[in-house]
Amino acid sequence: MYEWQKQIQTVVDEIDKCIKGYNNEAMTLRFLSRKLGYSEFHTTRKFKEISGMPFRDYLRQRKLAFALKEVRDSDKSLLDIAFDYGFSSHEAFTRTFKGTYGVTPSEYRKNPKPVALRTKISPFDRYFLGLGEIGMIKSTDGVKIYFVTIPAHKFLHIKNYESNGYWDFWRKQNLIPGQDYETICGLLDSIKGKLDDAGGSEVNCASGQIMAYINDPNGRLCDWGIHRAECWGVRLSSDYAGEVPCQMSMVDVPESEYIVFEHGPFNYEQENCSVEEKIEKAMAEFDYEEAGCCLDTSPGRVMYFFYDPEQYFKYIRPIRKG
Repeated sequence: MYEWQKQIQTVVDEIDKCIKGYNNEAMTLRFLSRKLGYSEFHTTRKFKEISGMPFRDYLRQRKLAFALKEVRDSDKSLLDIAFDYGFSSHEAFTRTFKGTYGVTPSEYRKNPKPVALRTKISPFDRYFLGLGEIGMIKSTDGVKIYFVTIPAHKFLHIKNYESNGYWDFWRKQNLIPGQDYETICGLLDSIKGKLDDAGGSEVNCASGQIMAYINDPNGRLCDWGIHRAECWGVRLSSDYAGEVPCQMSMVDVPESEYIVFEHGPFNYEQENCSVEEKIEKAMAEFDYEEAGCCLDTSPGRVMYFFYDPEQYFKYIRPIRKG
């Protein structure tokens, strides 16, 4: 099964690459099946078995997600966008767009609102599958520790008072109607102006979305003695005035001081556990008193967790100096 999950991951990655390049011919089931060396029937059956949805449905929904962002962010004509993403006419594009998102492309362009996009699936994740690291190669990069002042901003999020860690968070959230992984990540993916979104051009659940922990007396007691609620959301500018989805909350985060524990780029398959251990060790051993500060455990303070193996693994924790 692992081998087939790797194969389907290849298909998923290829689909996004072709969509970005407007290469409709290469997105056909025939092309992708030949790339894997299997029949169209076998590839289709395995794709549905592993992803939970038909190949053609996934392809259509991903193309629409990319198209929506062009409708929102570009000044290209709707007809050109329709043709770029493989629709035969303006009417066909409008019909499919409205059937999926509840508004026409022209209506959405005039008044963008949060809609649940089809985020990229990840059928092959070594840690989710319990495969661990390959070779247990240790990172030679150190953990940087430094202070920052983060300007005032807003944090749009969902939170869970009982979860313990990323996987447990989504396991519990998936039991709540309308707060499952696909719906929440799809909604957040459609929101323009995320502070941590690299340009806003990617269509992926990781685009500008982060894990966070809010100090909350009703939350669970964490390892360092703080009651907290785990969150998933996006940071937005302090003047953001867009619509807040009904299942989410928005909080104003004032300008504050933070301490950052950061590890640089690393090999996800080979170093993930090692890097996590180094970060945890650095946070546990840091002498706050000597540095002239302490963790700010005040209710409502937010700690952010940024995770992108190609850039960094870092915790940003609120502090009080003096």
